[in-house]
Amino acid sequence: MTILTTPRLRLEPITDRHLHGLHAINGDAEVMRYITGKAETLEETQAMVDRVKARWAEWGFSWWVFVKQASGEVIGTGCIQYLARDMANPLEIGWRLRRDRQGQGYASEAARAMAAFAFETVQTPLLLAVCNPANTASSTVMERLGMRYRGLERWYDSDCATYEMTRDAWSARQA
Repeated sequence: MTILTTPRLRLEPITDRHLHGLHAINGDAEVMRYITGKAETLEETQAMVDRVKARWAEWGFSWWVFVKQASGEVIGTGCIQYLARDMANPLEIGWRLRRDRQGQGYASEAARAMAAFAFETVQTPLLLAVCNPANTASSTVMERLGMRYRGLERWYDSDCATYEMTRDAWSARQA
């Protein structure tokens, strides 16, 4: 399982020891308002941890927790996974942050590391991201990453703002 590092963060593959830090994020209705629309129970977060561990074993990638290097606190989570959890779809990048850590550049920092992993390690030719159209904070991160808007599409039983980036576009931005 791959650990990624950035100047301020350590992205660790999710394990059981991250349960309570993850639940502090997923159990916050405000954090989840654009994702599922409701806070998760501890049992739902545990089920997520179990699914993620199985995906790491099967795919070699999935969800990470974002650990602040200076303090060791879990401040967010993000993924590289198959869109809609279907291997026939392109890879998706996604993230969410604890409410008190939003707006500080952590999502962009983690997204750059996860995108590099997707393009350079997994060698995906295309990376997508989706969000609720009202979630302008996530759209901004997608645009900062260099993704381009491709329109409203139906994913996860919702109409989502959908963004994409090719490996060639990623490589050109890194040059």
